[in-house]
Amino acid sequence: MLSRVAAVKAPRTHNRRRVTGSSGRRREGRESERQRPNMSRHVFTFAVLLLLVAVMMCCGSGGAQAGVEEPSSDPNFEWNGISEGKGDVTVESFGIPGLLNVGSGVFAVAEARCKKNDGEDTFTGIASQLLRIKDDNEPMEVLKDAKDKTQFLEKCHSTSAKKRVDVSRPTTVVKESDIYMLVGQYSRTAVAGARESDADEWGLLLVKGEVSGEEESNKQIDWKDTNAVPKTPLGEQLSSLTRLIGGGGSGVKLKDGTLVFPLEGTKKDDEIEEDGKTKTISLVLYLQDTNSWKLSKGMSADGCSDPSVVEWEKEGKLMMMTACDDGRRRVYESGDKGNTWTEAVGTLSHVWGNKKRDGEGKAVRSGFITATFGTGDDGKNVMLVTLPVYAKENKKKKRGATP
Repeated sequence: MLSRVAAVKAPRTHNRRRVTGSSGRRREGRESERQRPNMSRHVFTFAVLLLLVAVMMCCGSGGAQAGVEEPSSDPNFEWNGISEGKGDVTVESFGIPGLLNVGSGVFAVAEARCKKNDGEDTFTGIASQLLRIKDDNEPMEVLKDAKDKTQFLEKCHSTSAKKRVDVSRPTTVVKESDIYMLVGQYSRTAVAGARESDADEWGLLLVKGEVSGEEESNKQIDWKDTNAVPKTPLGEQLSSLTRLIGGGGSGVKLKDGTLVFPLEGTKKDDEIEEDGKTKTISLVLYLQDTNSWKLSKGMSADGCSDPSVVEWEKEGKLMMMTACDDGRRRVYESGDKGNTWTEAVGTLSHVWGNKKRDGEGKAVRSGFITATFGTGDDGKNVMLVTLPVYAKENKKKKRGATP
């Protein structure tokens, strides 16, 4: 797999299709439950280096926002390093990579898939590392010493016993010097006994982190305050979903300070449930003042997942890219904070990579960020897009391998 990076101007306002949420959905096909994409360290490094170029162009471009009162951390959650008493654990692979700019530094963040050396227990954590550009511009292997850079989450019960919590699909946003990470959390013991719906097995956590270390050589992200995202404020949309997880990668800090996280949901549908299949949709989650949550009423067409989001042009206008069952990347825009989404099929369509059959390309993420070149009236907004491009030769190669 290769990656293609393209810069495009503002999308045209014509040639669009309207998507008005769950009542106005357009059937895009059906999808069985997908396995999580797996990414080797080599491919992870290649993808991160490509994205690093785009992120470095945007460093220092945002203004500071006023501080807000922070909620207290849930005392039941605790983050620990794998190297702290976990010598029998191996970090096998990484997935859902993202980059974030904190001050003058750029960090890579990814889901880390770990396994005990006896092979009987697997779990997930979060790996992060400060990226450095060498003088010789030689590529740097990212997360080489993975155990020293990976943290896992535990929940302390009233009996003082600690139980490990799997976290998945980290989605990060930076606000001033604070890092906010939305993760899906899954506890294997939480599924025991009766439950109202399958959605109760899963939950979302908001984790606040900060960079520690004075010298560049020992700077790292420490994950600290951890709070469960309440289900009640998310509205009736949640009752129609069997699962709601983060989109992964990066979210957006709007100009008014609101944090936006892309989400992927699995829908309930009587017709689909009859043959045991499900379908996915993409939507966004808003966070204001770090404690006021709102789930967008609108969503993508059925069969579109792996969303990434940027703020584009005027204040509050969102662009959302999704990977759909037909193998294409569809882009939606919303000017009303996700109440309705309009599919833009004009300007952005020419940057699509060649697609894989049967939706195989959904396992490889795409994304985009924005940047402004120049100042004042001479400033020009561009969108930097990363897309997978598949080699036509040697089709027997595994997906994700570089030719």
